[in-house]
Amino acid sequence: MARLKDEYASRMVAELEKKLEVTNKMLVPRLQKIVVNMGFGIVSKDEQKTLVDEMTAITGQKPQLCKAKKSISNFKLREGMVIGAKVTLRGDRMWEFADRLISVALPRIRDFRGVSNRGFDGRGNYTLGLKEHSIFPELVDTGSGHSGMDITFVTSANDNKAAKELLVSMGMPFAGRN
Repeated sequence: MARLKDEYASRMVAELEKKLEVTNKMLVPRLQKIVVNMGFGIVSKDEQKTLVDEMTAITGQKPQLCKAKKSISNFKLREGMVIGAKVTLRGDRMWEFADRLISVALPRIRDFRGVSNRGFDGRGNYTLGLKEHSIFPELVDTGSGHSGMDITFVTSANDNKAAKELLVSMGMPFAGRN
């Protein structure tokens, strides 16, 4: 079982129950899923395969390819062309990925001062944008990793405050902590 999942069950639930003044343990916010999305635009088949392989290495799960819904001639985009990939992580893979992101990958960002407080959507979900995915240790030996990705933490919280408390207790380094 994942280290962060064990820590959540043993320590974080009790802490969040007190902080959020919740009387029922089932109302304590929890992580439901993590969605990792990478839009790589119009690339060659080789570059596409490389990006998909890198995303597979980072998440531990094969991504679903996202195709263009409409043709746009100004962008030389045709309907059905692969322009991105996404992965939805649940269960132990989700907890492992969250642990690696928070404890290993984020501290590797140069001049890192914390993640933005602006990524909340008002419904308890948090989205984090990365400019490069080369911060993950799985990609140390490869020379690429210069495209970005979006990582969305979907929680059971109903508001931003509860979701932020959950992420802070997990160790998410927010900038300024306000």
